[in-house]
Amino acid sequence: MMENEKTLAASKEYAAAKRNTQIGNIIFDIIIFLTLAFVVVATVYPFWNTVAISFNDGLDSLKGDITFFPRKFTWQNYKALFVDNAIFHAGLISVSRTIIQTVLNVFCTSMLAYALSRKEFVIRKPLTAIIVISMYINAGLIPGYMLIKHLHLLNKFAVYIVPCLVDVFNFILVRTYINGLPDSFVESARIDGANEFKIFMRIIMPLIVPSIAMTCLFVAVGAWNSWFDTYLYCSPKVSLHSLQYVLMSYLQASQNQSNSAADANAMAVAASSGSAAAMVTPVTIRSSITVVATLPILIVYPFVQKYFVVGMTIGGVKE
Repeated sequence: MMENEKTLAASKEYAAAKRNTQIGNIIFDIIIFLTLAFVVVATVYPFWNTVAISFNDGLDSLKGDITFFPRKFTWQNYKALFVDNAIFHAGLISVSRTIIQTVLNVFCTSMLAYALSRKEFVIRKPLTAIIVISMYINAGLIPGYMLIKHLHLLNKFAVYIVPCLVDVFNFILVRTYINGLPDSFVESARIDGANEFKIFMRIIMPLIVPSIAMTCLFVAVGAWNSWFDTYLYCSPKVSLHSLQYVLMSYLQASQNQSNSAADANAMAVAASSGSAAAMVTPVTIRSSITVVATLPILIVYPFVQKYFVVGMTIGGVKE
């Protein structure tokens, strides 16, 4: 009888503990869900609000309080942005430099990473140390400019490509990935008579696709968003202006406009007279520029998102 009572009490205690655990898990899940929901809203809302403002009437945007959707929908902000054909040529320059720079950077960086990952290459450690040191110690802006000038790259399209052929961080990432591959692949190819270049192209490259995709993402985003090199090396030559530089110039021009009440009244008078220019303000043009600059990356990123985690995992392990 006593044993049955003890068993019944133990089962009740177990049931109570299990119930408390389930309630605790539910509360924990709710807290995690609410936290992640807050993070998502805090991350997505600013860009969504920017899109809403970019499609809103400029004069109406001065009133503020635009949240998720434009109050007065218009295409005028984007029409004002693309009215100049120079922006299309600048877009072509940006696309060209992004594609060429990404392809050449990935090829040169991967080839260098393969060469310095071979154990039979006796000076690989000193060379690797020199390359890695260059990531931490920079000569500075003026020596870099003088080097570009002495290489006769000023006001030439090659200035977008040549200084970016090898990236140290991507080199470390790719070399770490190659070091994780079995040496038997390379040894088997050498027994079959393959030279080093053929081994690199036909054996190594297909095996390091995740690191290549990650490198492509880093290089492409950096090349697409870059405008300072245009400002330094190609600002006198309009035909070499990149999209980001042109958009930055538009943004700077819009920021120089006054937002005083007198200007607002002037726009209101122009709006009453039917002027199309009244619908464009610095606030809306800034939002339109942000959307134009960000949209291509948002389109490409989902296709390489799965490689992003792989790349972060690779970069977290060093020899």
